[in-house]
Amino acid sequence: MVQTAKKTVQITIKRQDPEIDGNKPYFQDYNVEVEDWFTVLDVLIKIREEIDGTLSLRCACRASICGSCAMRVNGQAKLVCKTKLSSVEKDNKILVEPVGNMPVITDLTADFKPFWDKFNAVDPYLRPGSEAPEAEYIAPNEDMVHLVGVMNCIMCGCCVSDCTVLEVKDNFLGPAALAKSYRFIADPRDNTENERLEKLLDDGGIWDCTRCMQCVEVCPKDVDPMSRIMAMRSNSLNKNMNKSYGARHANAFTSLIKSSGVLNETLLILKTKGFFNIIELIKLLPLAISAQLAGKRPPFLSHSIKNKDKLKKIFKKLENK
Repeated sequence: MVQTAKKTVQITIKRQDPEIDGNKPYFQDYNVEVEDWFTVLDVLIKIREEIDGTLSLRCACRASICGSCAMRVNGQAKLVCKTKLSSVEKDNKILVEPVGNMPVITDLTADFKPFWDKFNAVDPYLRPGSEAPEAEYIAPNEDMVHLVGVMNCIMCGCCVSDCTVLEVKDNFLGPAALAKSYRFIADPRDNTENERLEKLLDDGGIWDCTRCMQCVEVCPKDVDPMSRIMAMRSNSLNKNMNKSYGARHANAFTSLIKSSGVLNETLLILKTKGFFNIIELIKLLPLAISAQLAGKRPPFLSHSIKNKDKLKKIFKKLENK
């Protein structure tokens, strides 16, 4: 019989009970004897079954398929069924919390309604158009191979949990919903590409992503939501969908670098908001004043770099691709 090593670890769990003290969160420590093959989920189940039956958590398949056991471990979202305890414990201690950016029901169980509301807002299904097809549509193999990665999403919510934009902006659609949008925009059987892109240009859409890479880092299925968002940005610009502030910012940034080789931040703001958009410019006055007082106001005029003609040739070469 194979003997496995045993040791005691301290599991700190962030808990909440809606029936106690206004559902205020608190932290509870458990000292648990574990074996070297334990996952974080194994430890949590052992706590619930042998130590504290009041602990609430979700789990199902235990095989990284259902996505129901997403939680934060040491501050980062993970599927705890596939997370080996040995890979995350530090000095025989770990911290487990519910997923972020979603309301907590109790303990490690979160309310996914905001997740599904954003998901459903992007029409997560094929829309082939109003005309019925004359025959079966055979999708090109290369197109479907390209979509395999994004179709691997198991809707666990890890990317939403750790999205830094959702921490401060509730109406952002989020990485999961936007990645799902890309799945249908890039599907040759869908006939609503332009309509879908137009909707995603609004506030809370593709231009609100800050490219922090958190969704890429925590996704357990390598869906890479950020790259899908960037692809939709490029697609919209190629289709001259450039009226949104995000598109105008990207175009202004590019044109300024192309012309002088350096970024004139003052002109960037004016080109993005509009030279005569008085209302929007007035909104920026408090920021401008605080930057001036802190000595951080960008100069009104900027210099050009040497050999800027070589830079223009690089731009021209890229534009002709």
